[in-house]
Amino acid sequence: MTEVIDSLGIAAPFDDARSGCGPIRPEAETPTTSGLRHRIFECVRAAGQISRRDVAKHLKVSPASVTALAGELLELGLLQEESETAPSSARGRPPVALSVRPDAGYVVGIKLSRTQHTALLVDAAGQPVAHASLKGLPRKRSVNQILSETGQVLDDLLAQTGLARADISCIGLGLPGMIDHASGRMVWSPLLTESDRPLRTLAEDRFGVPVAVDNDTNIVTLAELWFGRGRALPDFAVVTIEQGVGMGLVINHRLYRGAGGLGMELGHTKVQIDGALCACGQRGCLEAYLADYALVREASTALDSPETAPAGPEVALQRLFEQAKAGNEAARVIFRRAGRFLALGLANVVNLFDPPLIILSGARMQYDYLYADDVLAEMESLALDRKAGPQRVEIHAWGDLMWAHGAAALALSEIADMMAERAS
Repeated sequence: MTEVIDSLGIAAPFDDARSGCGPIRPEAETPTTSGLRHRIFECVRAAGQISRRDVAKHLKVSPASVTALAGELLELGLLQEESETAPSSARGRPPVALSVRPDAGYVVGIKLSRTQHTALLVDAAGQPVAHASLKGLPRKRSVNQILSETGQVLDDLLAQTGLARADISCIGLGLPGMIDHASGRMVWSPLLTESDRPLRTLAEDRFGVPVAVDNDTNIVTLAELWFGRGRALPDFAVVTIEQGVGMGLVINHRLYRGAGGLGMELGHTKVQIDGALCACGQRGCLEAYLADYALVREASTALDSPETAPAGPEVALQRLFEQAKAGNEAARVIFRRAGRFLALGLANVVNLFDPPLIILSGARMQYDYLYADDVLAEMESLALDRKAGPQRVEIHAWGDLMWAHGAAALALSEIADMMAERAS
């Protein structure tokens, strides 16, 4: 049987100010193309607080080299010294540790979605400073409208902190759809009335700040890689179920996007020839049987009072779930059917990539029918024979703030490159 760790009730692991942020890589897997000074900075950021001696040990370089280059990072204002908080058995003066200087830079991460935008401002050490949200949004809008909404939530953050836009080193934007991170183009998004627009360039022109953009599932994967359960894992997959179905894949501590930046579209893999119509315009996609709009499409057949139109998709989904819990067999059948399609999609992930961990995330993880024992047992039966043991599946349904953390991680990874240039 597949191992399931249900973490729905566990708070997001961002409350330890000394835990650091970013991937935790063995030195053998640290990119050798980066200069040593940059690698020292990344090592300190990942550790949160670490002595020069331990940095040298981790990077397998001489303590003298670390001392010299750490001194340069201190002069640049990227690192700071402080007394180690961990107890030490050594006698004499308390050991001094290195940490990232929080005010070395600030970034903003924003999750753009159908129902609300959620934003988070973090410092250079990855610690949250302020958060904001914007609700009551139209179902679809133009790029210009969504940039105006982004500006509203950004200005809310700045008003809370007293910072100006010039103080922000980078803004990370995550939104559903097909987003080419490298070029910054929005190829298609269910949020927008337009397609194939240079979203990054338009946002940078609007806000006067460097901007990075990515698919929302990639940013939630970055949240796990930088702040969550994937920090020390070389390989893992994240599958999200919300307004759509998405997948993020980490290989060797790095997010994999595909050759053209548009890979890992699990929701648009085909599970039925000439099947149900998907939001992307094609038929038979996994998403067309599992996403919000697929469940809403079926909901009217199961609700007790179908003639009373629900106020919206969220209301319809909640009523459907309540009916299923109350014993409505038609409602249960809808969830069982969706769960079987999820099992099929997860089995395909296992057969293609065999990740040691699959993290199920997104708002729909509140519907336990989707990861019930029979769903995961069917996933196991559809996967190839696993003599190595059961696939590990973990439920991690943080709220929208998690997605904003991922967008902040996207921005932090961008300013890491800027800092590397300062430190080269």
